[in-house]
Amino acid sequence: MKIDPKSPADLSAQIAKAIRDAIISGALPVDERLPSEAELSEQFAVSRPTVREALKRLGAQSLIRTQRGATGGAFVNRLKFEDAYGQQITTSTLLLSMNDVSFATACEARYALERACAPLSAERRSADHLATMRAEAHRQSQPGLTDEAFCASDVAFHRALVDAAGNPVLSYQLAGAVEAMQPLMNMITFSARSRERIVQLHSAIADAIEDHDSTAADAHLADLASYTQELAQSVIAKRQAVRSQA
Repeated sequence: MKIDPKSPADLSAQIAKAIRDAIISGALPVDERLPSEAELSEQFAVSRPTVREALKRLGAQSLIRTQRGATGGAFVNRLKFEDAYGQQITTSTLLLSMNDVSFATACEARYALERACAPLSAERRSADHLATMRAEAHRQSQPGLTDEAFCASDVAFHRALVDAAGNPVLSYQLAGAVEAMQPLMNMITFSARSRERIVQLHSAIADAIEDHDSTAADAHLADLASYTQELAQSVIAKRQAVRSQA
């Protein structure tokens, strides 16, 4: 593991990257104990506080864990897909907000990915996935449900639909698509949408998944995508009209 002391990049960031690359390559396997702070300081020719900062970076990414005691130290952690959901969602949210991604583009991407999961979900769904989808569709039909709670329920429904595919890589990739894009879509369309229509579509999707009918599930998801796009276009057009009159 090496760094470039002449590089303008932060030394602790370079050290963290060098160790991360070693973990990814397999040079540092899971549960391997990292060299001590003193050893890493000597190896990279930097101060111990710089090494400590690098280890904090790796810890924040769940790549290493620390243990106290005589047999303690820093160890390579087994990063699970679920552990990385938060970072994936945060990154997706930032990318959407910072790059002015249009509603249409976000909606197209999200539903294209979700529809790709539908055949696997129809084939592999468990009783728990179906129960969650049914429970959230029922929750959404309650008249006293706030917009914020409806949004959270909407996310939970689609999260269960995606997780029903039984593929952790897809679940990870779609964490950003569902949990970053869905709130954005809900915030734009919540004032215009028909909750009854959403519940009908969600119930129809759940029915299709329960019946192992991937064709019907895809068709209902396509209807939901079209409905969402139409709502957004209507809302955006009205907002533009108001601005032009101001």
